[in-house]
Order: sequence, then C-alpha cells, then structure tokens
Amino acid sequence: MRLNAKPFKKIKDGEKTVELRLYDEKRRGISVGDIIVFTCRESGERLEKRVKALHVFADFKQLYAALDLRKCGYAPQEIAAARAEDMEEYYSKAE
Repeated sequence: MRLNAKPFKKIKDGEKTVELRLYDEKRRGISVGDIIVFTCRESGERLEKRVKALHVFADFKQLYAALDLRKCGYAPQEIAAARAEDMEEYYSKAE
C-alpha cells in the first residue's frame, strides 16, 4: 500500500497503528496475520507491518465514531476537528 510521507512516518514511528482504507475488492483479500508492505510515495522507503485486526464499517462516519482517532494518525489537538469528510482527500463520496 502506498502512503504519503506524513502517514508513512507516523506508522514507522508507531504513532499510527490503524490504516483507513475502503473495504474494496483488493482489501477484502486481507486477513489478520497478513503482512502489509507500506511504501512511501515520496522516498520509496518500504515498511512491513502485520495485520492485527480488521475493523469493517458501513462508512467512514461510523468508523470515525467508533475508533480512537489517535491510532488513525490524528494528533490530540486535531481530534476535536476530525470528521469523516477528511477522507474525501483520498476517496470520492461515490466510493
């Protein structure tokens, strides 16, 4: 999975332990115990992480209500303003 530099660094540093993705056909093939290779878009650096859990929600709104957003990469001071619409930076509403 390719990531921008900021979330890649947060995963590398252990600050981000939950990766948010659409549960599309590609992601449905992921199982607990699998290894995911994250690649930084800017540097090409690679990082391997084992899947410890899968959280499946009907939409990002439910996800944002249920998960600890600090584990999703938000800084404590960003959580009050965090919204499911933040994911529109990566995915269209139709997706």
